Amino acid sequence: MRQAAHMQADLVENRVRLAEETYRGTAGGGVVTAVVRGDGEVVSVTIDPVVLDPEDAELVGDLVVAALNQALRAAGDAAGEAFAGGLDLESLRGLEGLSGLLG
Repeated sequence: MRQAAHMQADLVENRVRLAEETYRGTAGGGVVTAVVRGDGEVVSVTIDPVVLDPEDAELVGDLVVAALNQALRAAGDAAGEAFAGGLDLESLRGLEGLSGLLG
């Protein structure tokens, strides 16, 4: 059971660490940059004035959405790697009731 408690503590630590990390996404060749935290909070959106065309305001919105989606995917990918990489199935072999399931 100590292993389970240790794994739980590692999961909590990973969640806290990932929530504090920032992830960047860009669109339009870098004219729009979005930064999000691992918990999904938007930190900033930066728009190069060169893309601000009053005749095509919709383009800016599309670029912002694309940059945010890229940043959020990066945060999600990092979370997936952190949690999948931290799962050591071999360490579970000694836990009661699970040893038969793991081989």
